[in-house]
Amino acid sequence: MVEHQLKSLLPLSTATPRVERFDGLCIVETAGLALASLAGRRGRTDELDRACWSLFGVAMPAPGRVASGPLYSVIWTGPEQWFVEAPLATHEDIARILKDKIRDAGSVTEQTDGWARFELTGPRACDVLERLCALNVRRMQTGDASRTLIDHLGCLVICRSQSQQFSVLGLRSAARSLHHALVTAAASAI
Repeated sequence: MVEHQLKSLLPLSTATPRVERFDGLCIVETAGLALASLAGRRGRTDELDRACWSLFGVAMPAPGRVASGPLYSVIWTGPEQWFVEAPLATHEDIARILKDKIRDAGSVTEQTDGWARFELTGPRACDVLERLCALNVRRMQTGDASRTLIDHLGCLVICRSQSQQFSVLGLRSAARSLHHALVTAAASAI
C-alpha cells in the first residue's frame, strides 16, 4: 500500500503566504481562515436570525456590512446571503459547524478552498484599490463590504480599518491574476 504525504498549498501554489512590500503598503496572501456561504430560506428569516445570534454572538449584518464577533465574521454578500469567516485551526469543518446550528433555516456551503484572500495594509492601500475598481474606497468605513470587479474578476472588498487595511477576496482559480493586478497597480501607484 502506498502512503501519500500530501501538503496543502495556498492559492498562489506556495506553502507559505506571499508577501509583497512597497513604500506605505504591504500585500499579503492570507491563510488560516475557514469560509462558508450561508443563504437564508424563504419564510425562515426569524429562525435563521435566532440561530445565527446564538452561534455568532452578533446580529446578521445589513447590506454592505460586516459583523464581527469573538470567533466569527459575517459578511453580507447579497439579499439573504452571507459569507462566514472563522479561524481555520478551530473551524476546519466550518460548513458542518454552521449546518448543525442553523439546520433547515438556511443553506450552507463550504467555501474555504474556493477563494483567495489578500490583505492590503498601509496608508497607500486606497491609492492601489482606486486604480483597480470602481469603489470609492476612501469613503469606506471599517466594516463596509462590497462586491466589485478588479481586472475583470468578481471580487469582494472589505474595509477592515478605514483607509489603512482592506481584504480582497477573489476566486482561487484566478488567484495569480488577482495577485498580478494588485502588485502591478501597487508598482504603478507607489
